[in-house]
Amino acid sequence: MQKKFLTNLALLLFLNVLVKPFWIFGIDRTVQNTVGLEDFGFYFTIFNFAYLFNILLDAGITNFNNRNIAQHMHLLNKHFSSLVILKFLLAGLYVAVTFLVALIIGYNDAQLKLLAWVGFNQFLLSFILYLRSNVNGMLMFRTDSFLSVLDRLLMIAICAVLLWGNVTGGRFEIEWFVYAQTAAYLMTAIVALAIVMKKAKFKKLHWNRAFLMVILKKSFPFAILVLLMSVYNRVDSVFIERLLEGMEGNRQAGIYAQAFRLLDAVNQIAWLFAVLLLPIYSRMIRLKEPLVDMVRLPFSLLFTVAVIVVTGSFFYRVEIMSWLYPMGEGESSADFARKLNESSTVYGILMFGFLGSTTMYIFSTLLTANGNLKQLNLVALSGIALNFIINILLVPRLMATGAAIASLSTQLFTAGAYLLLAQYFFRFKIDVKFLSKLVIFILLVIGFNFISKELPFTWQVNFCVMMAAAAISAFAMRLIDIHGIIRQLKDHESY
Repeated sequence: MQKKFLTNLALLLFLNVLVKPFWIFGIDRTVQNTVGLEDFGFYFTIFNFAYLFNILLDAGITNFNNRNIAQHMHLLNKHFSSLVILKFLLAGLYVAVTFLVALIIGYNDAQLKLLAWVGFNQFLLSFILYLRSNVNGMLMFRTDSFLSVLDRLLMIAICAVLLWGNVTGGRFEIEWFVYAQTAAYLMTAIVALAIVMKKAKFKKLHWNRAFLMVILKKSFPFAILVLLMSVYNRVDSVFIERLLEGMEGNRQAGIYAQAFRLLDAVNQIAWLFAVLLLPIYSRMIRLKEPLVDMVRLPFSLLFTVAVIVVTGSFFYRVEIMSWLYPMGEGESSADFARKLNESSTVYGILMFGFLGSTTMYIFSTLLTANGNLKQLNLVALSGIALNFIINILLVPRLMATGAAIASLSTQLFTAGAYLLLAQYFFRFKIDVKFLSKLVIFILLVIGFNFISKELPFTWQVNFCVMMAAAAISAFAMRLIDIHGIIRQLKDHESY
């Protein structure tokens, strides 16, 4: 099973590293720099608001289906024929609830119009993820890897034409960015649907009320978990926009979006691990196979990378933000200096959350595969309470910085709780040698950053020197154990 994980992780990471960095830095960043802080902050808040209710589109079906199909592949045809109907019914519920809440909190016509398109995109994305859960549950990881980047490839093509194709007269509006997502998601959904229909030998939709009620009952704990995690991961920008008045709310949301973009990007790496690990853990638990090595391997890989990324981001936060978001046309030096100071401060705080999210993704996935949904939900609910309290206390005074502190606090709290729960349920033996290596490695990386800042080169060269030194140390200490990985590939047969 480790061979299957490693080989398909390599493919998944390769494809995502090829595509998603260009999307994030070439397209998404360019769109924000083109439309400005306020317009992008307006979109970013609407997007996160729509995301808060995403669970109504899914009701936990995707995670439940992924785990269930991995354990019982023969049920694919039966489940698919009925669950497609349920997905569309849930879409209607999502639209009704989202717009009702938007009206209650006072969204204006412009916000409601954009919300309609963003909400439709959320439905398409949820449908794609459900279809991919079938592909993933069948352990068709190569196919899923290509599906994971198809939507981004299509968005890159569409947005590149709009941004640089001289077809819009040099203009770009934030609404076009949303329309591009709609087209890309729609085409990806069609491709994924065709693949699953073929594998399921689909003939017709089948309405079975009793069966769907059983599925909803079984998936309900998964739904609650996804809902709670979505809230504490995405609510910060909504607090910023709601607690700060006028254009300053949109501006601060834009500042937060600038800093959050890189955290969201690296979190995608951790999420890719979780996508692969859920069916693998589910299968191994069902077959009562030992889990220690299959937990330590991805955690060691992911946490080591997180230490390098987080520490480097903190030491080079000003340089990174000024490089990503240079002074715009017509922007004064004073305004640019203020923006840079705010965004680099928020970025430096937010990126520490990557340490929490890497830990959370590994151990929450393990606990999900084991069916410990009640405990997971209690931790997530506690995380929401912590997040809300800190946001309410700090955002009115510290603005985007306060939201960043709330996000970091929540990530570290939930990660620690999930780690303790995994230790409690699986009784893993504490590896003092491994933990000592991690502590020494963290201290080394901090030292490399201090030294690199003093080198007489450009900051980009200094940063690369630091990354190289940290990577060499990780290999030397076998936190990233190349020989062990090769041995696993040779010794373990694929399922």
